[in-house]
Amino acid sequence: MSSGSISRMKVLSLYRQLIRESQKFTSYNFRNYALRRIRDSFRDNKALNDSALIESQLQFGQKNLEMIRRQVLVSQLYQTDKLVIEQSGSSQSP
Repeated sequence: MSSGSISRMKVLSLYRQLIRESQKFTSYNFRNYALRRIRDSFRDNKALNDSALIESQLQFGQKNLEMIRRQVLVSQLYQTDKLVIEQSGSSQSP
């Protein structure tokens, strides 16, 4: 395997991990914010060619992954009521 395909595999793996962890947020707002930021960041950096810069961004992503894991844990400790947008449609009156 070439170094390009290895770094591509690392990037895709990190992307999947970030998305999965962000979906665990109990708060609708935090969850959607994290998902939007992840997608936007990866989209903005998809044209990077410099291996040092790619490695730097991968390390930054790993730090953010650990931060998201900590924040998900904290958010699960302090549950809040669901927002109206998260409520199921069947429980609403006509």
